[in-house]
Formats: sequence, C-alpha cells, structure tokens
Amino acid sequence: MKADVVIIGGGIVGSSIAYHLTEVGCKNVLVLERESQQGKGSTGKSMGGVRAQFSTPVNIRMSLYSIPFYASFHERLGSTADYRPQGYLFLATNDAQMNYLRANYERQRALGLENVRLIATDEITGTFPLLRTDDVVGGSFCPTDGFVDPYSAMIGFMTRASEQGAKLWRNAEVTAIHRERGAVVGVETTRGPISTPTVINAAGAWAARVAKLAGVDLPVEPLRRMLVPTEPFDRFPHSAPMIIDMSNGFHFRPEALGFLLAWNDPEEKPGFNTDFDPAFIEKILVRAADRVPCFENLAVNPKRAWAGLYEMTPDHHPILGPVGDVPGLFLANGFSGHGVMHAPATGKILADLVLTGRCDLIDPELLSLQRFAEDRLIKESAVL
Repeated sequence: MKADVVIIGGGIVGSSIAYHLTEVGCKNVLVLERESQQGKGSTGKSMGGVRAQFSTPVNIRMSLYSIPFYASFHERLGSTADYRPQGYLFLATNDAQMNYLRANYERQRALGLENVRLIATDEITGTFPLLRTDDVVGGSFCPTDGFVDPYSAMIGFMTRASEQGAKLWRNAEVTAIHRERGAVVGVETTRGPISTPTVINAAGAWAARVAKLAGVDLPVEPLRRMLVPTEPFDRFPHSAPMIIDMSNGFHFRPEALGFLLAWNDPEEKPGFNTDFDPAFIEKILVRAADRVPCFENLAVNPKRAWAGLYEMTPDHHPILGPVGDVPGLFLANGFSGHGVMHAPATGKILADLVLTGRCDLIDPELLSLQRFAEDRLIKESAVL
C-alpha cells in the first residue's frame, strides 16, 4: 500500500487536514483511525465552542479563518456543522480582568475582528437580569462566536475528503514509523505496512506516543476535562451566548433543552483518566448557582455527564508543521482545548506546509516544535 500522505488520527483535526489536502488536488491521502469509528477521542467529547476572542494574534488569526469557514460549511462541503452564532460573553469582575479584555479587544479589532465590543455592566444586567452582576465591572461580547457540533463537522470533512480521493482506515493503529537516512519512508499498522514520504501526526491526546515512534519528544500531555449537561431548564434564555465568569473560569451555554456546564478544576493532574468524577457535580453547581442564582434549582443526571481529554502544551498553543530533523514528519498537535474551533485553520495550514512549504495564514515558525528548545513560548491566558 502506498500513499502520498498518511494522517495518523481520524478526529476533527485529521479529517480537516484530509479535506484541505484533497481540496487542492492531493488525492492519495490515507487517514488512519485506531478505533472502530471516528470521534471516540476528544472530538466527540468537546463542548463545541468557537471564538475569536483570544489574546494572541496567532489564535485570533486561526479563528478568523475557522469561524467564517464553519458559517459557510454547508456551502463548502454540502453538510452541516450546526454553527450557532450566539456569541461569547466574558464577564470581568475586577479592573485587571477588564484591562485584559480591553487589550484583547484592541488586538482583535486591529486584526480584523469587526464586531467584537466591550460592554458595560448595565447592558449585561439589562440583557440577562438573571445573572448576578453586583461584582461585574464590564465585559466583552462577539456575536459571531458561538458553538458547532464537532461530530457533524468531523464527518463532513471526512466525507468530502473521501469523495475527493482520500481513504479512511478504521481499526488501524500505528505501531511504527519507518525512516531511512533520517527521513520518513512509511508506517507499520495493525492492518499492514504503508509506504509514504509524508506522515502527519494528528493523534490528539495520544500525540506524544505517536511522535515517540519517530524518535521525537513532543511536549503534549493529556488533561481530563469534565462537562455536565443539565436536565431541561427553561428559566434562563436559550438564546444566551457562552457566558464566562472570569472570577473562577466557570462557563456555560445552552444545549438542547438544558445547559452545558464547564469548569477547569485547577487540582486536575495530567493523565489519560477519562472517568467522570461524581464529586465534580457539586463543585460546578456551587459555581453555577453563585453566578446564576436560579441555577440552584438545576437538575443534573450524573449518568449523562462525561469527561474527555485536552492535549496540553507548555504554552497552551498548538504545535504545527514540520519536524526539522525528521524530514517528512509533520505535527498537528497540542491544541489545549481549541482543536475543534481551530480545525479548519489547522487543515489549511498543514495542507499549505506539506504541499508548498509555506503558509500565509500564520507565521508557522511561531507554532513550530522548535520554539520550546529556543525558549520562544507564547503567552495565552484565555484558555477555557
């Protein structure tokens, strides 16, 4: 079996890369998915938020490609990503947080995000009177931020990629990456060997294990992230945006007839644990009722809650592009919670780098693996 490009990982990132490669004429693409179906890793467990309200230019630029892509997903791919532009609302509870939002706002506007705005507490209270706002000093809101259905987007990418020549192998775990004179020449899988000059690691939380097969140390660690859906609840508007309480990181959004609650527990330790901890429910409901007093009556079924894995890097930014000392090996890893929202941009960036060696969307050097050895880490504090 021969392929021009092998992509390890059939989640939303690998699927987007396959689509973007085939879209520009690279047809002999093989996607390897170790599970019996796609989306069993982080994609199917994501909260599905998409936003351009970041603090670093590289993240903002990736969002400025990705969100319009999701908005036009049906026209481009003929299927839906269920993009819902209900916005993201950040609530600042002290002057330092408001100054941070103000600086982000200036940067976002300068890069072309035209509809983001800073809003006063009175407007927040007037729009959402059920929020407790006595400690809120202001906020920022962008109406084109919102949510997508990650599973639908992943299937949409892979379906179109397949129509354009890509192949998907399921139950195909990579067991070795073969090199000759340092360069990639193929991979060994549980479904047999594949000859290829180009391998893209899109293995999500398992990316470091895959990189190790090529002798590469990749600073990506899995970190459990738990989400709690509520039972049907109609006392808070379902037209609401994703609302982020900057005092503690609690955030929530409408989902089906209820709401989806999220909070990053600072006591969480890296690891592959995907068991949901029932004790988390009380922790998150306390924070929910503190910001939205009517949420004290929220009903939650612990059996419907779940846990997934973030793939964290030391600077919470992805690692994208070629590995200098392993010709033919490319990385699309370490999205630190932003893999779904930046999947369209990642597909474009990787396709450009693989096929042309350059990229106009971002400066790829910023996100190269080499930045860690050269101490060029990027600071981004808007990680949810």
